Amino acid sequence: MARKKAPDFILFIVTLALITIGVVMVFSASQVAALQDFNDSYYFLKRQLLWALIGIGAMLVIMRIDYWRYREFILPFLLVSFVLLVLVLVPGIGKVVNGARRWIDLKFTSFQPSELMKIALIFYTAHGLATKQQHVRSFTRGMLPFLLVMAAACVLILAQPDLGTAVSLAGTIYFMLLAAGARWSHLAGVAGAGLAAVAAAIAASDYRRERFLAFLNPWKDPSDTGFHIIQSLYALGSGGLFGVGLGRSHQKFLYLPERHTDFIFAIIGEELGFLGVMVVLALFFLLIWRGYTIALKAPDTFSSLLVVGFTSMIAIQVIINVGVVTGSLPVTGIPLPLISYGGTSLTFTLMGMGVILNVSRHCR
Repeated sequence: MARKKAPDFILFIVTLALITIGVVMVFSASQVAALQDFNDSYYFLKRQLLWALIGIGAMLVIMRIDYWRYREFILPFLLVSFVLLVLVLVPGIGKVVNGARRWIDLKFTSFQPSELMKIALIFYTAHGLATKQQHVRSFTRGMLPFLLVMAAACVLILAQPDLGTAVSLAGTIYFMLLAAGARWSHLAGVAGAGLAAVAAAIAASDYRRERFLAFLNPWKDPSDTGFHIIQSLYALGSGGLFGVGLGRSHQKFLYLPERHTDFIFAIIGEELGFLGVMVVLALFFLLIWRGYTIALKAPDTFSSLLVVGFTSMIAIQVIINVGVVTGSLPVTGIPLPLISYGGTSLTFTLMGMGVILNVSRHCR
């Protein structure tokens, strides 16, 4: 293994910059709702800042521990993740928010098991593909075992229901298989089956079908199914080139739903304008570019696939979130990584960044 060196400086600084932007924008977007619901305009800011500090601490610790040591914990980690995905569906254990049972109430906070499953499945797939590298071009021996585990996780996540997370998880594993050298014919077949599964999931659910139809024409039902998209477009459109100014959003006055979580990108566009949006997207581009560069220079297949997995997970979530906010994709609940409010998502994303920075210390 290559001699340890300093972690990738650009990636580290970009990560801290995105966290800083996220904390500032969470406060700006949430203060009105926080004052109304909790009589404390700093309610969400204090919690996001706390989770950011916890996440950064976890990232720094993970960054310094040799990534090879994690391999012995992969299977127990995966089993615990599956158990938690089952438990979250049990009434009395899983917490229902907006009709979805995605969280386990820990009294002092809420925990989202699907975020843990993302990390567990990335580690499991990277380890398995590295171990069976000679079989990766075989569908039954190379791809199928990982597709079955992924499908089991996605079925449990869809039961919550959470189509967006299931799609992002499946997409992450797909890119890991691609990076591992799977056959293009096999990948094309998997992609076709995946698109068919997403279409079936939309058709089988009334609310998903309504959201999809609203995406095609949100102004057909502007007060219900098309409300999220329309209000998001109002926010982005009113920002112009330079924005209305930090803290001066009009849409955060309870017009735009999920303003500090799934639709925080719209508030960024409204307050900071097109230039602010482009800065955020440029930072994400730098993060993704550095991630894939590290994957190419990684010292072994296991670490390379780990980095591909965590980088792809962030890239897919950014694409879905920005697509939803701009009306380019149907509405689904995917946070903007490192920026949206949410302790579980922020912490586990930073843990993934810790793994990437860890590998960067060993790069050739």
